[in-house]
Amino acid sequence: MSQVRSYNPARVVVTVAGQQITGFADGTFVQVEPLSDGVSSQAGADGEVARALSSDHRHGVTLTLQQTSPSNAVLSALTDVDQATCGGTFPITVQDLCGSQLFAAPQAWPVRKAKVEYSNEITPREWVFHTGKPITNVVGGNG
Repeated sequence: MSQVRSYNPARVVVTVAGQQITGFADGTFVQVEPLSDGVSSQAGADGEVARALSSDHRHGVTLTLQQTSPSNAVLSALTDVDQATCGGTFPITVQDLCGSQLFAAPQAWPVRKAKVEYSNEITPREWVFHTGKPITNVVGGNG
């Protein structure tokens, strides 16, 4: 007999610079992905294969917030600090409290401010961050 597993998007917690981010948009609201392949390979003329393991452990984290989210102001201020001081790195974590997924990087930085659109409907704000090497990146399941 198979086991029923549960996921609750309201139990995905994201913190940036110690601030819990709120007001996520409907649909995909968090993405975490490596910025480079972990391993590349090449086959020689005789079929011999060689592998190269990457030393690039950077990740991209994309947060999609509602236009009305108060976290937009927090992320905007962090971007301004980084541009003004060249020292605006901060920790970032993404954790699924209903599962074992956990991503944590001690150094992250904004790539750019979110694009702003105005419409007769609520429009999302997409924030993109890059990180240095994460201290943990568990791609887990849900219980």
